[in-house]
Amino acid sequence: MTPLVLTVIAPDKPGLVERLSQTIADNGGNWLESSMSRLAGKFAGILIVSVAEERAETLIEALQALESQGLRVIVARSPQYETSADSNNITLELIGHDKPGIVREISQALSRFNINVERLSTELVSGSMSAEELFKADADLTVPAGVDLDDLQQALEAIAGDLMVDITLN
Repeated sequence: MTPLVLTVIAPDKPGLVERLSQTIADNGGNWLESSMSRLAGKFAGILIVSVAEERAETLIEALQALESQGLRVIVARSPQYETSADSNNITLELIGHDKPGIVREISQALSRFNINVERLSTELVSGSMSAEELFKADADLTVPAGVDLDDLQQALEAIAGDLMVDITLN
């Protein structure tokens, strides 16, 4: 089986997931994993599909033909990815006052420790005591063995004085 990574975007309206899933099923694909959201009036998502190698091109063509119906699909073939045995999986949760560049600063801190972002979800939420917007992030990370999680937490907390960081080893 060949794994395909799909990125999809379209003006949000009912029936998009059904149209996408029907096209995948009609062409011998198997929907494995996905993350989809409505963002700024658009439907956006990423998913992994597996398909027999001999049917991959037909599926890719059918997915790309959905653009005529307003659903843009970008397809990338993907090799099977193996996580190093010399790594740990952690969950990172953080919240603090929003400021321009916060995602860049967090990603730079993670990069300095050679940490791979497996999943990242961010949002702005209203503060419980004030109307100020707070930046909230939730991430699954793969951390190389030997990285001190206390050092990582300190590096992240140094980004902003009010940034609260919670790291859980999975």
